[in-house]
Amino acid sequence: MIFSYCFLLVCAGMLVSCTNETDEAAQFFLKGNVQLQKREYREAIRYYSEAIAKKSDFADAYNNRGLAKFRNDDREGALADYTRALDIDPDFSTAYFNRAEVRLETGDAAGSVADLQHIEKTYRDSTFYQVRMGDAYVRLNKPAEAQVAYDRALQLKADNVEALTNRGALFFSQKAYVPAEQDIRKALQLNPKQDAALNNQSLLLARQGKYAEALIYVNQALASQPRQPYYLNNKAFLLLKLKRPAEALTLVEESLQRDNQNAWAHQTLGLYWLEQQKADKALTEFRLAEKLDASVDQLYYYIGTAELTRGNKTGACEAWQRGELAGDDLARQERALRCRR
Repeated sequence: MIFSYCFLLVCAGMLVSCTNETDEAAQFFLKGNVQLQKREYREAIRYYSEAIAKKSDFADAYNNRGLAKFRNDDREGALADYTRALDIDPDFSTAYFNRAEVRLETGDAAGSVADLQHIEKTYRDSTFYQVRMGDAYVRLNKPAEAQVAYDRALQLKADNVEALTNRGALFFSQKAYVPAEQDIRKALQLNPKQDAALNNQSLLLARQGKYAEALIYVNQALASQPRQPYYLNNKAFLLLKLKRPAEALTLVEESLQRDNQNAWAHQTLGLYWLEQQKADKALTEFRLAEKLDASVDQLYYYIGTAELTRGNKTGACEAWQRGELAGDDLARQERALRCRR
């Protein structure tokens, strides 16, 4: 499942002095905002940099340049700018919120929670704050805390599409498929173009074996975010199921090029190699997936299948046993069929 994210933009700089350089900084800052709203991120970065050159302690410009950098796929640059904004203004709540987003995206969920907790008094009644806190708890493998945050977000705003999408993803990860489907369906009713919800709907359909229908939804998600690695991997998985392996390989390799820490994509690549009768290569990918996230659905079923293909029945039965303990029905069935108890 994929989660949806948002950032906060400062629309007007809080300039105190009235020098010419300060006035010029304000003009560059406002021009940067215009370009950011137009999604011209390189131009926005250029204008914010001009504003900072005129006023080196311009915290708002650092914050907004960080947002422009993030949207231009420069996460490290964004993180540095948000941190610089907070060095200048330690009470800058918006910069804390945005830095929490980047930390979450770069794998620092604990840092994200710390930033969010720092601004809790200011944002505790914000539905968007609660969503982000839920997302951070998901990454820290604290599902109970995550659900409390998502529930609170929806209490504050019942039509928060992002909260519905992300709570649906949490339900899916817990194999609570009925509430997951309810949340995703409602999210798409509210916003039929919500790309994360479209991708998640495709996963729900794939779980039911409706691969062709699922492909329609993930294609819609990719139309909105064509470089999103999770969507690329999801499509690759569906193409494998639809017996289109060459197309699937291209997509999963692109997905891993963009994010090689995605356990699901390593599993998909392993499935490709398994179908190509190359069990050693498949097992390498499955083990990478296991190292990154052992909770990936049906992973131990596939590990067992690859081990059996290699002639290692003992290893296969051990993998299926682990899958059975994790609640994987396919692993349970294979173990019952092939392994002595």
